[in-house]
Amino acid sequence: MAERLRAGQCAVLWRHAQTTQGVGDPPGFRLEQCSTQRNLSDAGRAQARAAGEWFRSRGLAPRAVRTSAWCRCKDTAELAFGTHVPWTPLNSTFGGTGNPVDNRQLLLDGLTRIPAGAFEVWVTHQVNITAFTGESVAMGEAVVVDRAGKVIARGAFSA
Repeated sequence: MAERLRAGQCAVLWRHAQTTQGVGDPPGFRLEQCSTQRNLSDAGRAQARAAGEWFRSRGLAPRAVRTSAWCRCKDTAELAFGTHVPWTPLNSTFGGTGNPVDNRQLLLDGLTRIPAGAFEVWVTHQVNITAFTGESVAMGEAVVVDRAGKVIARGAFSA
C-alpha cells in the first residue's frame, strides 16, 4: 500500500477507528456536541494513533486529511495526523441522511484534483465507503482508490 500512496493520484478512504458499542448514533444526537454521538473507544484511540505511526514510519504525509463532521471521524484524524478539514461529502448517509449520488460525484471530483506524487486521507463511515466502492470495511480499515474511484489497495494500519 505504501508504494501505491507514494505514486499519488489516489485517496485513502478510511473508516473511523473502533468505537464504543452500537450502530449509528443515539436518537437526538447533534453533530456539534460529541457527547451525544457514538465515539471512539480506548481501543479506537490507540488504533488511530497506530495508524498515524504507520504513515510516519514510512515517510508518508497526506496532502490533505478530510473528514466527516462526526466526532469519531474527526478524532480519528486528529489522533493519527494532528489535523483535519471537515468535508460534507464524507458525512454519514446512514438512516437516509445526505445524498449518496451527489456525494459520489463530489468525491470523484475531489479525486481528480489530487496530483501525481500526492495522496489524501478521507476519514468517513462504512456506509459511505460501501456506496462509493462496493466494499465493506471494518472500523479502522481502509481502501485506496485511484482517480476513477476504483479500489487499488485495501488494509488496516498498525505501527
